Amino acid sequence: MKLATKYIHAGTEPDPSTGAIMTPIYQTSTYVQEAPGVNKGYEYARSQNPTRKALEDAYAQIENGQFGLAFGSGVAATDAVIKLLSPGDEVIAANDMYGGTYRLFTKIFAKYGIKFIYVDTTDPTNIQKAITANTKLIWIETPTNPLMNITDIAAVSVIAKAAKALLCVDNTFASPYLQNPLDDGADIVMHSATKYLGGHSDVIQGCLVMNDPALREQLYFIQKSCGAVPGPMDCFLVLRGIKTLHLRMQRHCENGEKVAHFLRNHPKVGKVYWCGFEDHHNYAVAKKQMRGFGGMMSFVLKDDSIDNAKRVLSSTKIFALAESLGGVESLINHPASMTHASIPREERIKNGLSDSLIRLSVGVEDADDLIEDLNKAIG
Repeated sequence: MKLATKYIHAGTEPDPSTGAIMTPIYQTSTYVQEAPGVNKGYEYARSQNPTRKALEDAYAQIENGQFGLAFGSGVAATDAVIKLLSPGDEVIAANDMYGGTYRLFTKIFAKYGIKFIYVDTTDPTNIQKAITANTKLIWIETPTNPLMNITDIAAVSVIAKAAKALLCVDNTFASPYLQNPLDDGADIVMHSATKYLGGHSDVIQGCLVMNDPALREQLYFIQKSCGAVPGPMDCFLVLRGIKTLHLRMQRHCENGEKVAHFLRNHPKVGKVYWCGFEDHHNYAVAKKQMRGFGGMMSFVLKDDSIDNAKRVLSSTKIFALAESLGGVESLINHPASMTHASIPREERIKNGLSDSLIRLSVGVEDADDLIEDLNKAIG
């Protein structure tokens, strides 16, 4: 099935009782049972909900997986993966990652005896060198947030399988439209569905997709036991968003390419971080495992001062200064004080995230308007 057809029909069937073409919002907390233990597959809405079930099926289908699980946020989905581990286990993670993931790892789980080792995953040999007998999970983002680094999923999968460790890929920046990590050997795919899957900046949600039935049962047990589940209205909104994922991502990619090249050619712009440039480190890997390069990018000005960056950040009219990404509207962000503020400054600087870095989520507006907005803001 082609992508466009898959996204429109994933997880959805006409409602059997009414014929409604859209999945109903089952706004209920519990379900009547015919007798004790005799039910229609639903007992309590924390454990099961028909709207959520339709979305979880959709998640699996669009990521070419067998099983999907929905969570109250992307961080909640990440939390569930780490809860697979035990004290003494080790996690190898990318040294460039979303600040909320870093905060969860270092401030919450590290104190329970789980060790996190951060390496530059763009070179798989760095992961190989960090493997020990206690390595149980490898966690990567590709492209990374916010420096747009690319990691070879297939190569890391070989390392993970040899070490008998799980490989989880945060696929938020790419979306299933551009990349399907399970096809390249990942064990788990995570999304902040708040972003491209929802696509309209009106919902908070996360998901996990996997193929292994035993792994699904472990993660489902965590999901229902810890209770970080989304409500049916949120599930409905993401189901709706998925139906236009292909249309939105096509425009994100088209606009992203135009904006990235505009920035690279601007006399006042220094380095531009976008994985679609042919001279980008690991461009060949990106081209191999992705179907396009998306609308996420970061840049620094030649006058690389924090005051100059703040002036640009506060001067755009179409790009809204806000956290998050992946919505239809364009956003401009200052990682050092916003999305990545939880990472200590010395760690950010060491990994190449400067205080003056500006991140863009290029939306689906007219590209000429976006370029004019940036041009006026940069001055």
